[in-house]
Amino acid sequence: MPIGDKHLFVPSKMEYANDINRPNVECILCSIIKQEKDNAVVNLEVYRSSLFVISLNLYPYNPGHLLIFPIRHITDLRQLINEEILELNNLTNLSLNVLDVLYSPGGYNIGYNIGHCSGASIEHLHLHIVPRYEKEIGFVDIVAGAKIMVEDPQITLSRVSEQFKNMN
Repeated sequence: MPIGDKHLFVPSKMEYANDINRPNVECILCSIIKQEKDNAVVNLEVYRSSLFVISLNLYPYNPGHLLIFPIRHITDLRQLINEEILELNNLTNLSLNVLDVLYSPGGYNIGYNIGHCSGASIEHLHLHIVPRYEKEIGFVDIVAGAKIMVEDPQITLSRVSEQFKNMN
């Protein structure tokens, strides 16, 4: 099998990645932005500015896994205008501060998946902020098909939303 034919996903995301049980909307992030309630999109928004939304990831690698995405529907980092670039940097810093207060991670993975070959499953630019912890299981739990989550996602939603309010 060619190397590009194998993909690694969080086990709970497998059906989603294969378009099974995926909401039937043009863009999941645009649906969140518009706060549409008549579809199957799960809205985990924790903060909104005039240009961006910050949301929990529905399929987190760790508690506190955030997505930052522009309200304007774009697909590539190079489409951001200067005002958005500055706002994105400020929101990234705010997000790191919120996560530091709530979870005290040992580090972060921060990045984009742009294009299908990169693993992007949503055609709307979004920045991942993934808190990382000492001695987390990591790769083994993904391959084994299990993930140890130390916090219920609804609790994460409540805690992170409240902390964004407190810090802004």
